[in-house]
Amino acid sequence: MHEAMVAQSLLASISAEVANQEAKPISAKISCGVLYAINDELLCFAFDAIAKGTPCEGIELQIEHKPMKSRCNVCEHVFEFELSKLVCTNCGSEDCELLPDSPLLLEEIEFDSE
Repeated sequence: MHEAMVAQSLLASISAEVANQEAKPISAKISCGVLYAINDELLCFAFDAIAKGTPCEGIELQIEHKPMKSRCNVCEHVFEFELSKLVCTNCGSEDCELLPDSPLLLEEIEFDSE
């Protein structure tokens, strides 16, 4: 269950920012690629469990899964695709290369303004 490790890392990062901002966090947005294999429900459950009793308790996690991208070796067009259909959306070529999957990133933390 790597979601627990991801949750611990998120809690550490958010807690460090809480100390800098001296404010209560209310939500955090993260993003990751399709192949990162994050289960949204498990991550939220793990985060809620380890955040109990901390300033991060009750934060709403928003998780965005970024699509895979490929580059056509014929026309060099970069495009999003589904794993079952790797065909250039510009010229129709199947001669394409996969681009690196998006990493797991903590994109944004929203703090209570009071």
